[in-house]
Amino acid sequence: MTLLQREADRIAVLILSTDLPQIDIVIQVEKLRELCEELFPGRDELFEMIYASRFERLREQFGEDHPDND
Repeated sequence: MTLLQREADRIAVLILSTDLPQIDIVIQVEKLRELCEELFPGRDELFEMIYASRFERLREQFGEDHPDND
């Protein structure tokens, strides 16, 4: 498992399993975006396609604003 995969999985767990404020999750996503840019310069679209969409989907389905989390 690569560093990017481990970090992405860790962020997914934060979204799904913690009471961490949304801003803290956003910060973690931005750190992963920076790491991705370091490893793959000029390939920003890869981060957006793979990770940003994944995190957004998780937030929509399971985030703090989801009706099941009342």
